[in-house]
Amino acid sequence: MEEVAASSTARGRPRGFDRAQALHSALGVFWRQGYEPASIADLCAAMSISAPSMYAAFGNKAALFLEAVDHYEAVYWDATWEAFDAQAGIEPAVTQFFAQAAGILSSQDAPCGCMVVLGTTNVSAGSKDVDDTLKQLRLRAQARFQARLQKAVAEGELPPTADVEGLGLALNALLQGMSIQARDGTSARGLLQIAAMAWPIVKSA
Repeated sequence: MEEVAASSTARGRPRGFDRAQALHSALGVFWRQGYEPASIADLCAAMSISAPSMYAAFGNKAALFLEAVDHYEAVYWDATWEAFDAQAGIEPAVTQFFAQAAGILSSQDAPCGCMVVLGTTNVSAGSKDVDDTLKQLRLRAQARFQARLQKAVAEGELPPTADVEGLGLALNALLQGMSIQARDGTSARGLLQIAAMAWPIVKSA
């Protein structure tokens, strides 16, 4: 069925179809239910489209999920990461990134908690491609932390002996932990308290 749907044109797509809005609606379903439990019926109902239209527009459930995650990253995180990379000074870079992360994770406009961290809590062995893609996104975050820390070492802001790999792992673990806390209902104030721990971790290097 998916092979036929994947090769279809968008002839079943409703007039006035808003792809970004459809992705945002699907994102909410995946966040609330998890990837595996989310049904095609629930996704279509949230997006206000029929199943044939969904297959014509997105290909299959896995492709829809991964595009929804890309949408989430672009809307909520790309600008924050770009600011982190561009910020002069490692202390303001780390401090501002985690303060902004607390805001994103506690926003009423965004799914509560990071989809890249939480999205594969319900994935079967048959959905390995989805799991692998999200794992790569999590590792990419870790690599970005480590690259920015290495730059700080090169510029003399951190000592040459700083454990860049370990610090990157610690910052990534802190970010992922904030996602879990947000999902469990920690307030924006509580997330900011956690975020305030990021710079002391780096400073201890």
